[in-house]
Amino acid sequence: MTDNDPQFEYSEFSGEFIDDDVTVILRIYRPAGTNHDWVLKVCDEEGNTTVWNYPFDTDREAFEEFLATVQRDGIRSFLDEPVQKLY
Repeated sequence: MTDNDPQFEYSEFSGEFIDDDVTVILRIYRPAGTNHDWVLKVCDEEGNTTVWNYPFDTDREAFEEFLATVQRDGIRSFLDEPVQKLY
């Protein structure tokens, strides 16, 4: 790692999430040492990534959006495309 590599603060809500025999890695993060909004990113076991295009005021709001997406669309919705951007 170099001095130019960005450092991130990860939310306590980040981690492995399992539902319907599917495992995804949930990342909720922001630049370390800031009060910036939180980014929501989900990676599946194959390395496919889903990133929300808008940030969240709190890490809890980002986590609740993730849960709402799983409830509405199912956990397998994150497996559909190699890279997705959600609005």
